[in-house]
Amino acid sequence: MEGSEADEVVGTEAGASRTGAKRGRGAPVATTGLAANQKGARQRGRSIVFLDETGFMLQPVVRRTWAPRGCTPVLASWDRHDRLSVSSALTLAPRRRRLALRFSIQARNVRWPDVYRFVRAVMVRCRRPVVLVLDRLNAHRSAVKRLVARFGGRVEVEWLPAYAPELNPVEPVWSHTKHSDLANYIPKHVGALASAVRRSLRSKTKEPDLLRSFFKIAGLKL
Repeated sequence: MEGSEADEVVGTEAGASRTGAKRGRGAPVATTGLAANQKGARQRGRSIVFLDETGFMLQPVVRRTWAPRGCTPVLASWDRHDRLSVSSALTLAPRRRRLALRFSIQARNVRWPDVYRFVRAVMVRCRRPVVLVLDRLNAHRSAVKRLVARFGGRVEVEWLPAYAPELNPVEPVWSHTKHSDLANYIPKHVGALASAVRRSLRSKTKEPDLLRSFFKIAGLKL
């Protein structure tokens, strides 16, 4: 996989839910604005886009596993530090409340042009104005500045509170991929790792209940 390559995948959409998205009971005061923004986005016909990135390395995420009694399982992992950067977006349609998971994989660190291109691709798939929800990573802020300059009112931004990744439903996507689908997995090379990550994320697009559970973990009701 070349360092400049990236692939963007649009997942199948989950079924509609009956009520608008809102924070669950007992939400911190700092997050109450997010629920209001979600309700307003629905009323204005905007898709909500939750965005986040993570890295995947050749070293396995070690989890408890089965082994014959008296035989300690051993994972012979790479000592190399090759890595993938993966961007992902969970999108919520305004009226039918459908969910979709979209992602991009590349063999280098994410920079603002990558964020800009990825959000543009997501906007094309959404086919409507969006409310973009993300943290204040420098690459995000630089990309947002250029997105607003390019698309104007088609992009509204909701910044997540500092040091609160648990409020983003994309975080459980990463946790499920790393600690469930890819647990104890040792790829032969970075290309095999990319294929495994791609399979894991694509499989989630076919599980609407799983996508909804990520919002529940983040404290957001659909």
